[in-house]
Amino acid sequence: MAEKNQQPFIIGITGGSGSGKTSFIKELRKRISEQELCILSQDDYYKPRDLQRADDKGVHNFDLPESIDVDRLIADVNKLISGETIVKEEYTFNNPKASPKLLQFHPAPILVLEGLFVFHIKSIFDLLDLKVFIHAKENLKVIRRIKRDRIERNYPLDDVLYRYQYHVLPAYEKHILPYMEEADIVINNNHHFRNGLDVLEGFIRDRLRADG
Repeated sequence: MAEKNQQPFIIGITGGSGSGKTSFIKELRKRISEQELCILSQDDYYKPRDLQRADDKGVHNFDLPESIDVDRLIADVNKLISGETIVKEEYTFNNPKASPKLLQFHPAPILVLEGLFVFHIKSIFDLLDLKVFIHAKENLKVIRRIKRDRIERNYPLDDVLYRYQYHVLPAYEKHILPYMEEADIVINNNHHFRNGLDVLEGFIRDRLRADG
């Protein structure tokens, strides 16, 4: 674990919905131990559904920066930086039938902050030592989004397509894509992200060795 008087090296990973962030993070987790790497996802900090903004058709929009409880996210990040363990419930995508698990996050030499808006939220962006942007073609992202929301979350197809056109795309173009030029590493995930994952793993291992 990270020493309480030694701040972690903080990596931010972002990209549009369907770019492959979750799959990338899962593979990274398999390669680096929990003692060396702590991963905190923005997804676990969505505000409750009744606090989300609705569009002019009454559909809640979860693809806005204000959909995130930024104060709580920052508070937990600061606790990890200070060497504290945090305990919180996982986010269940507002599914009333799901029983959220209690998650523990332990401080580690490398802290990864992952999510749609980790570059857009200035108080998070300013903490990042390394910025990674995962990019994919738009047609691939929408296909991945449909598969995920239809299969994993059982959302109606019309609902998925509506949200993608009127929520996801505008948010990506305004709050996510402009930050790609700020990234230290851009990983193209049109087919696979193995090369990019190898690069990031190598960087992390070099960093861990340097910190001794």
